[in-house]
Amino acid sequence: MDDDTTDRIKDREIAFRGPHDEPRQAATAARILANVDGVLRTEAVHPHLLRVRYDITCITLQVIEEFLSELGFHLDNSLMSKLKRALFYYAEEAQQASLGCKRGRGNCTQAVFIQRYQQLKHGCRDDRPDYWRRYL
Repeated sequence: MDDDTTDRIKDREIAFRGPHDEPRQAATAARILANVDGVLRTEAVHPHLLRVRYDITCITLQVIEEFLSELGFHLDNSLMSKLKRALFYYAEEAQQASLGCKRGRGNCTQAVFIQRYQQLKHGCRDDRPDYWRRYL
């Protein structure tokens, strides 16, 4: 593996806190993140600690954590966690900019949320063809 590839691959830990309906938040989050583009590996080390390996050209820690928060997971918000989080967000954003990854490109931020939305069962899908929708 060359140096360029090793710089793009990041290993981070995401800490959760309770109380939460799901006592094993890390294991549940690992299963959800396993199908996300750019996430290479997830491992629940402890019921409240998740290790994630991902490629920053596809996804960042900020996107992963916002995704988990939106799904209802409780992230650790201690002072040390906030400081680490801010440092990682800044460093990854700067590295993405130096690699030429533009913010808001199709496969970066929105793809995670779109993929999750498409997998959910909800009543917002209309299976009829376009020409049938115009008649109603």
